[in-house]
Amino acid sequence: MSFLTPVWNYVDALVHPAAQHDALTAARHRAFIAPRLLGSFAALASFPAYIVFRGVPSALEVGVFGWLVAPILIAYFLSRTGRYESAHVLSSLSLTGLVTAVAWCSGGIGSFAAIWLVVVPLEAALSASRRVVALASIIALAAAGLLMTASAIGLLPPATTLADEHGALAALGIISAALYATGLALGAESLARTSFWLLYAEEDRYRLLARNMTDVIVRHGRNGVVLFVSPAAEPLFSVRTGELAGHGLFDRVHVADRPAYLTALADAAALGETRTVEFRIRRDDSTQAHAGHFVWVEMRCRPLDRATDTADADAREVVAVLRDVSERKAQERAIEIARAESERANAAKSRFLATMSHELRTPLNAIIGFSDMLSNDSLVLNAARKHEYAKLINDSGRHLLSVVNGILDMSKMETGNFEITPEPFMPAQLIVSCCDLLALKAHDAGVEIKTRIAFDLPEVVADRRAFNQVLINLISNAIKFTPRGGRVTVSAQCDGSKFAVTVEDTGVGIGEDDLPRLGEAFFQARASYDRRHDGSGLGLSIVKGLVRLHGGDLDIQSRLGEGTRVTVRLPIDCEAGRPVDPIRLVTERASELAAVANVRIKKSA
Repeated sequence: MSFLTPVWNYVDALVHPAAQHDALTAARHRAFIAPRLLGSFAALASFPAYIVFRGVPSALEVGVFGWLVAPILIAYFLSRTGRYESAHVLSSLSLTGLVTAVAWCSGGIGSFAAIWLVVVPLEAALSASRRVVALASIIALAAAGLLMTASAIGLLPPATTLADEHGALAALGIISAALYATGLALGAESLARTSFWLLYAEEDRYRLLARNMTDVIVRHGRNGVVLFVSPAAEPLFSVRTGELAGHGLFDRVHVADRPAYLTALADAAALGETRTVEFRIRRDDSTQAHAGHFVWVEMRCRPLDRATDTADADAREVVAVLRDVSERKAQERAIEIARAESERANAAKSRFLATMSHELRTPLNAIIGFSDMLSNDSLVLNAARKHEYAKLINDSGRHLLSVVNGILDMSKMETGNFEITPEPFMPAQLIVSCCDLLALKAHDAGVEIKTRIAFDLPEVVADRRAFNQVLINLISNAIKFTPRGGRVTVSAQCDGSKFAVTVEDTGVGIGEDDLPRLGEAFFQARASYDRRHDGSGLGLSIVKGLVRLHGGDLDIQSRLGEGTRVTVRLPIDCEAGRPVDPIRLVTERASELAAVANVRIKKSA
């Protein structure tokens, strides 16, 4: 084997570059070049031994050995041009010419050399080309016909006489023909074996790719029936591939997406074009919280190349690639929600700026206007009028301060910088105090305030100032939106480990469309430039933020034209329910140690 390795390497180097990219084509070129080169060189090398054994050769024998140069030249032609079929035709012509010449000189069609005409089409069969085989057969039949015609008209000598004169040559011709036919048979077997292994390797390569691809490959037949599903379908759909055959895949597609699924397959089969569609498909996964949930897949389908010429569109086969796009769809959904939230927040801020212009300009105009009147020496104002103007300036300033404080508090809550300081207090006293504080405002608005406080209401631990602000905002809103003659009821009672404070009014109420958005920053229900009640729309947002800081919850129930009921539930001890901030704990401990150290230093001094 090591001796023949350089020979095979030389033969491989003679293969034309155009044929080296395909293994089967390269094998055919080697099968054509190698026997012609090796056989011709071996025969030429044996010519001296033949002379020694035979003696002085005849002209016919010299011609036969001279013909051995022709296969070498044809092999060189194939190596230089890569024209495989042309080389086979030249080889058939060369062999037919030699056989015809030898048979002409040795008795015609009855000569020993005539048997070589059978080899000509057999050799052409190795080209795997019907055209080459047909040409070789025509050439061989034409040579046989020529020899038969020449024998019939007496142009050729009798075959027996020449056979006696060239007995050794006849024997050599028959033996060489048998050996050449054997070589052809071995070459055909080698090419068949090479074709089989190349086909097996190609199938194994595609089988390996289909098994290891994460995308699912599906082949659809008539009317979308599944004919083949790659193994990647098992982890994607959590079922065996056999369950997806036929209409199994279609049965798992979401009902709402089935028209799009079938339309894509039909268009690919009928129009011969690539189609892409996204749809939901059921996945039977027992490891999930909800077995049988749907996942999003993207299907890209196109007709098979071998089926695109079929006249009947229903008979065309379609190959599709399915890919799990659930994560991408979830990301798109999250982006869409975030975009909608951003647009809604921007719209709310725009409305806030529009309404804030009224809230800020009104008190500022009052302050500037009345202060100008007080500072104008040309106007003569009595003490009562000056007192009235000063009170209006003070009220406008307080209103302006409350608006600014609301904005600052809301900003602190959004950035997480608002801190509460829990302390024990009796909520009943604070509730009564807030109601008394707003009693005058309620009286002026013609609204009655009632309290219903449970007698067993315990002491709570919460931020007293924040709880007071929550109550004032809720009761103020109730008074503001309750028409004259209405009623506001403030009640408090225990609710398990929490205590609940409810502010209920008989006011205008809130529409169902606005209820889900109450408590959002900068949102005002039924906001407009000509609204009847002033306010920045931050009161309920601040209440919601303060309640959340205490670990409580806020519940709003309302019907338009019937009133609103707001319930605040806070833990009795919000300090115990709050998560411990390690940084804050370390800071407070360090401050305590520093204070103790300062005291000791002062004592020692």
